Amino acid sequence: MAQIFGKSSSSIARVSLVSGFFGFFVFWGVVYMIYWSSWTTAKGVPREQEVPFSHQHHVSGLGIDCRYCHTSVEKSSFAGIPPTETCMTCHSHVWTDAPMLAPERQSLATQQPLNWKRVNDLPDFVFFNHSIHVQKGIGCSTCHGPVNLMPLTWKAHSLYMRWCLDCHEAPEKQIRPRDQIYNMEWQPPPDQRERGLQLLKDYHISQQRLNQLRDCSMCHR
Repeated sequence: MAQIFGKSSSSIARVSLVSGFFGFFVFWGVVYMIYWSSWTTAKGVPREQEVPFSHQHHVSGLGIDCRYCHTSVEKSSFAGIPPTETCMTCHSHVWTDAPMLAPERQSLATQQPLNWKRVNDLPDFVFFNHSIHVQKGIGCSTCHGPVNLMPLTWKAHSLYMRWCLDCHEAPEKQIRPRDQIYNMEWQPPPDQRERGLQLLKDYHISQQRLNQLRDCSMCHR
């Protein structure tokens, strides 16, 4: 009977098995890298806007408080995007003819708001409330990163569910005193865990409430 497989078949089979084995891990390794890359998350990628607004200039340079522009951050689920009138409060007196501010002047003249693009934009199936986070000791920089140093605004974190859960599972690692909420320079002290646990009590966050933070329905409603 004629031989079905040639002499090289065994070598080809071995190479195929080894290639398939390593190829499996290489494939999922590439998928993992893409999943966490800025191409997917947009993390660290400056977002182009009609007007190149610089938080670095306005916050670090001029000392403007976050709440001057984001007026509803303490009482609403949405931080609020400043209307043109807020910007023109200053820019009707300074940089009045700056070319980069032409869209602002046009917006004021036509009473049409600028089309600001959301930088930290969660999916529609995720509920997030700014006000409760602020009231319970979560500072701006915890989620938004060093915005005060950004000449153009970018996303500081992936905003993946695992990232949110890390905080919900151990909020004492991030919680801070209320007078430090808007302090962009704040850093957790060496005894942050002990202080955080005490702040949880001060903010009336019970163990029952902590359990609710880990429930799916807390964010997916």
